[in-house]
Amino acid sequence: MDININNEILEIMAKAGVMYGHKKSKTHPKMKPFLGGRKNEIELLSPEATLETLAKAVEFLKEKKKNGGLVLCVGTLPAHRQAVQSLAEAFNFPFVISRWLGGTLTNFKIIRERFLYYAGLKSKLEKGELSKYTKKEQLDFSEQIKKMSKFFDGLTNLSRIPDALLIVDINEHSTALREAKRIKIPVIALVDSNDDPTAVDYPIIANDHAKASIDWVLQKISENLKLESDVV
Repeated sequence: MDININNEILEIMAKAGVMYGHKKSKTHPKMKPFLGGRKNEIELLSPEATLETLAKAVEFLKEKKKNGGLVLCVGTLPAHRQAVQSLAEAFNFPFVISRWLGGTLTNFKIIRERFLYYAGLKSKLEKGELSKYTKKEQLDFSEQIKKMSKFFDGLTNLSRIPDALLIVDINEHSTALREAKRIKIPVIALVDSNDDPTAVDYPIIANDHAKASIDWVLQKISENLKLESDVV
């Protein structure tokens, strides 16, 4: 990935708000090397740091993808969902955009069983195999499918423990991060000025709360993974 900085890329990053962190009072001490200034009490992230860390993360993801790796993409807030789902679907990665189910990684066998139950129930509904039940039972099944779909629709491709996690906002998804670290799964994550960059293996220094910033970072990841696919 090209990390050369020019006025055009700086203008695009500024417009997307990629370099805008949080107030100085919320700055994590370990983020100081990645700061590039301050504007109206808001810490500004270094664009050089953003591009350099993004390049490292992309190279890691390229290697994982090249070797058939499975990357679980996680982002459950409204500003995350569209970009996370688009990236995941472009490369057949599993994703979580509703709510992280505790034990998704550390109790994977049970979670997988619940997913298979959901998939089976959904298949029976589509084939009309639930029509033999009473109307009340059919309604119960429909409600069950609707409720479970929020958690499991993105996990169709999660057939095994993933090889890496890509997280937007590690503070919001601390349980996912904790589970990944517990079983030693590498984590790539957008890291803002209020985060600890040493908490993840591949931090991407960027605004993790503005939709435009998240969209830009994940689009850059997607573009570079697509280039790799074209080469192969």
